[in-house]
Amino acid sequence: MNTRKKILIVDDEQINLEFFEVMLSKLGFIVEKASDGVEALEKVKRFYPDLILLDNIMPRMSGWEVTKTLKNDPKFREIPIIMFSALDDVKDKVEGFALGIDDYITKPYNFSEVLARIRAVLRNRELFGQIVVRESRLNLAEEFSLSIKKDVADFVKSMDELDAVITQVSRTEEVIDQNTLPRLLAVIREKSKVVRKHIAGLDARIERTIAEWEGLKKNEIGLQVLENQIRGSLREE
Repeated sequence: MNTRKKILIVDDEQINLEFFEVMLSKLGFIVEKASDGVEALEKVKRFYPDLILLDNIMPRMSGWEVTKTLKNDPKFREIPIIMFSALDDVKDKVEGFALGIDDYITKPYNFSEVLARIRAVLRNRELFGQIVVRESRLNLAEEFSLSIKKDVADFVKSMDELDAVITQVSRTEEVIDQNTLPRLLAVIREKSKVVRKHIAGLDARIERTIAEWEGLKKNEIGLQVLENQIRGSLREE
């Protein structure tokens, strides 16, 4: 991983907390611990982890309850969760995935397997994040295209109206009296203001779009870099 990922470990057994803290810290992860579900929710708010290792069977609040709470909160629902459980029942696994967990590991577990799953979940989340960024850029481009199309249509309409007035003024065969000329000139000035307004609005829209586009690009990883990261993660596993 290019940046150090933050992992919250939630387990009521102290030996498990200490084991994961030592092992994952040695591998470069930033680790925080919680001994029950209530403490876990408080830690999530302060620590905002990249991933949660969550035991299911705990006092005060179970892993299921913690998961439901987080998945119902827009601020935290995207945090991936790997659930640990002594229950190897298919029904429990299905319920966990239905709640929104990313993986389910049955105790007793092998640390190498846990590490592989951690990396797989983090990698998948990063890939999903890049898809979201690219989708946002596509949506922005589509919105901009539609906006430009409308602005151009309005601009052309104003220009047509302005041309029509100018044509009326320039007809030599028509005698324009002193009352008509000021009125036509006023119309020309008004149409000219409308055209300038369309141009200014279009310019501002372009500037906003460029700024939004650049903001999205900052969060986007090049495809080659992303591919190298994936290959590197696979070698680590």
